Amino acid sequence: MEPADAKLVVAGRAYASRLLVGTGKYRDFAETRAAIDACGAEIVTVAIRRTNIGQDPRAPSLLEYLPPSKYTLLPNTAGCYNAQEAVRTLRLARELLDGHDLVKLEVLGDPQSLYPNMPETLAAARQLVGEGFKVMVYCSDDPIQAKMLEDLGCVAVMPLASLIGSGMGILNPWNLQLVIERVSVPVLVDAGVGTASDASIAMELGCDGVLMNTAIAASADPVRMARAMKLAVQAGREAFLAGRMPKKLYTAAPSSPTAGTIAPSQPKAA
Repeated sequence: MEPADAKLVVAGRAYASRLLVGTGKYRDFAETRAAIDACGAEIVTVAIRRTNIGQDPRAPSLLEYLPPSKYTLLPNTAGCYNAQEAVRTLRLARELLDGHDLVKLEVLGDPQSLYPNMPETLAAARQLVGEGFKVMVYCSDDPIQAKMLEDLGCVAVMPLASLIGSGMGILNPWNLQLVIERVSVPVLVDAGVGTASDASIAMELGCDGVLMNTAIAASADPVRMARAMKLAVQAGREAFLAGRMPKKLYTAAPSSPTAGTIAPSQPKAA
């Protein structure tokens, strides 16, 4: 049985926190840092096309608030719609971050659903792995394609729970379980988490971690929600390791012991 304090291992490195977070949609970089400190995340994603990490020396840089010496930065390809764009974006990230090779690949199908374009995702993954990148990859909740990504050499698969930014939670837990059973690399829910119970359910299903952004950044109190998400991921992991009781349709069972019960007293004869 896995110990409760077992760490998340991605690309050979161990992390105490199983909660990964994005850095977009906050009011400013100070709020970003406060929320991330509250949730305890060690891996933070950075949209290279939307966040300044040195591309513009005249503007504030996220690295001033989230230094790579303290956090594992995970450059991502948000906003890319084909393999060529995604590969070019992550090459730029490696250059900006002095050879950093752990990246998050996402190739989107359209700007409305932001659903993954899996043919382009597979093509980009093949290219990036061949160039020495350690690829964590946003994908559909399809166990066959998740296995294909693992076989290409991706270090983690990240199926969506529901559409990015929707907050709809886990719409297809059965598919997530199929993915978990099919691959041996870490499986992390990516996209769709809306509140703490969604994160907890993902972990109870057996996911290795959860990545979120909007659920924290778009809440009324991001720092408090960040703390809630930290506790939810921990609670869900504990519940998964403990093993839930079996569900019993149409069958009740007393919660108190039945052995050695005290017989009710009999009424005295008149």
